[in-house]
Amino acid sequence: MSATANPKVERLEAAGPLPAATGESPVWRAAEQALYWVDIPAKKIVRARVETGERSEWLMPEQAACIAFDRDGTVLAGCETGLFAVTLGDAPAVSATPGGEPLTATLRKLAAPVFPRAGMRFNDGRCDRQGRFWSGTMVMDMAAAIPDGALYRFDADGVLSAPVVDALITQNGLAWSPDGTTMYLSDSHPLRRLIWAFDYDVETGEPRNRRVFADLNHHAGRPDGAAVDADGCYWICANDAGLLLRFTPQGKLDRQIAVPAVKPAMCAFGGRELDTLFVTSIRPGTGATEHDGHVFAVRPGVSGLPEPEFAGRL
Repeated sequence: MSATANPKVERLEAAGPLPAATGESPVWRAAEQALYWVDIPAKKIVRARVETGERSEWLMPEQAACIAFDRDGTVLAGCETGLFAVTLGDAPAVSATPGGEPLTATLRKLAAPVFPRAGMRFNDGRCDRQGRFWSGTMVMDMAAAIPDGALYRFDADGVLSAPVVDALITQNGLAWSPDGTTMYLSDSHPLRRLIWAFDYDVETGEPRNRRVFADLNHHAGRPDGAAVDADGCYWICANDAGLLLRFTPQGKLDRQIAVPAVKPAMCAFGGRELDTLFVTSIRPGTGATEHDGHVFAVRPGVSGLPEPEFAGRL
């Protein structure tokens, strides 16, 4: 493993002083120089303008677990009952101190799979390099360990695919190599703890040749949300271990960075030079520290790639 010294990890003050229950899906929107993320059980989408400290939040009618943007700034969200176009509109800044009232988001349903049972929702999701939106489903009761989750593709024409990958317990870890020809996917359930790689057809959006990329049963933590840097290395949040792990394209662990929260959930590159790695986290039900549930920022010494926008019009 690389002997590179651990860079400083700081709490993002613009995210506000109150922790999220489940902070997920950080997305850097370069057009606004702002970081967006969700708090799943609170049913909120949150925005922080990092340089000014301005913060806004929108209340959703149901849980949103993952978000992406189209070119006009409309949000594509994976929620409890399907995929939605979410209009946030212009929002006055909510103070980063407690007490600000969230705004209400406007939703329009785009598509929904046939869920095999009650108590499911979408989980991790993002766009591929060509602007197709991918997201997977899961049974919300993780303790039940039911492999009824599946991965879906939503294309620019507004068509939701049949399940592309099935038998998932807790889908996570979606990311693509810089050239888009490798797709990554993880199952973060304690009974799985696996990251897979696929050969990815950039023309058709079809993954094939699934193989184990990294087995976190041989490392610390569970593989939650991920990002790929400009060098093609895959960064994964090691949930329950308080670590960020970087794997080379060959699947070799070459770096790890400790974060103050024990349950880092997802990471995303952002900042003006895309050289900051933002990390959301989950606040455990018992034994939480002052850092759990907050958003963190670290400069790992490498840059990321612009987050792809959805290629269709919402």
